[in-house]
Amino acid sequence: MFSPGHTQASITYVIGDAAFVHDTLFQPDGGTARADFPGGNAHSLWDSIQAILSLPDETRLFTGHDYRPDGREPVWESTVRQQRETNIHLSNGQTVEDYVSMRNERDAGLPMPKLLLPSLQININGGALPKPEDNGQRYLKIPLNALTDAAWD
Repeated sequence: MFSPGHTQASITYVIGDAAFVHDTLFQPDGGTARADFPGGNAHSLWDSIQAILSLPDETRLFTGHDYRPDGREPVWESTVRQQRETNIHLSNGQTVEDYVSMRNERDAGLPMPKLLLPSLQININGGALPKPEDNGQRYLKIPLNALTDAAWD
């Protein structure tokens, strides 16, 4: 399933009773992915989430990350029903307007992830590493002093 919103090219793989949702959803106590990455869009993310939540209730959802709110043990699986009923960003009768507003406001206060620039350099090239330079080494180039809001620690 094409699942844009977190990024332009986010996808969900549905295999039998399981769906691998990339970073679109986190565990219910972690909410949903940010939508401020290049090509991201909160409204598209909402639409993608709704498509995932239209799968059968028993569908197992496997997430790409678990940020372990309050230090709980790692979890990698939930269900469509669990997400629909308890996801902190989606339950309580959330409307698309509520969600887009929440997501945009929350994302505006988040720091840039440490690995965003290296990831972009590789993702833009379809997963290919940069070509070797004259010394035979491959380099990811990151302008550290140009990123005053990055969370490097």
